[in-house]
Amino acid sequence: MTLALTHASAPGEASNERLEFLGDRVLGLLIAEWLYEDDPGASEGALAPRLNALVRRETCAAIGAAIGLGEAITVASSERGALRNTAVIANACEAVIAALYLDGGLDAARRFVRRHWAEAVGSLEADMRDAKTALQEWAQGAAGGGRGMPQYNVVERTGPDHAPRFVVEVAVTGLSPARGTGGSKRQAEQAAASAMLAQIEGGA
Repeated sequence: MTLALTHASAPGEASNERLEFLGDRVLGLLIAEWLYEDDPGASEGALAPRLNALVRRETCAAIGAAIGLGEAITVASSERGALRNTAVIANACEAVIAALYLDGGLDAARRFVRRHWAEAVGSLEADMRDAKTALQEWAQGAAGGGRGMPQYNVVERTGPDHAPRFVVEVAVTGLSPARGTGGSKRQAEQAAASAMLAQIEGGA
């Protein structure tokens, strides 16, 4: 478990990067298994976005932070700020899952995932399309009059490398642009898409 909580910046040659790689796959399998069992009537198209929501970096980071991984990760003294980085905590969470799998098999990893992901699974919505997907479908569909693909552009990037902040603007033909911010380009794009959808719903 010590290795699972050792960041690449820490002194020495060993880090949790290989465990992170394995843990990502183990988590995906266990969540897919859970969703498959939990909703026998759901189609692949309905299950896929739920899986994506549960294994994405932000979910892993939130769960990792909730169980105190941020305080347990070993990093170089010069990189202490990295412990606030979503990716660092998410990676450690995946590495812990891999360590449990290697030590105790799928059952041990499954117990961990079922315990700590229960709230996230319970809060899933029936329609799990993300904002970018929903906006794209609207813009290209009949409801949006076939306006074509939304266009996303990064208009600002601030903050240090370990805690960046992005501002993204999305443009859809015939509508005023909308902006969103986030700790990653992906988050900012989703926020911008959400803002655009709110604009559409408001009749702007």
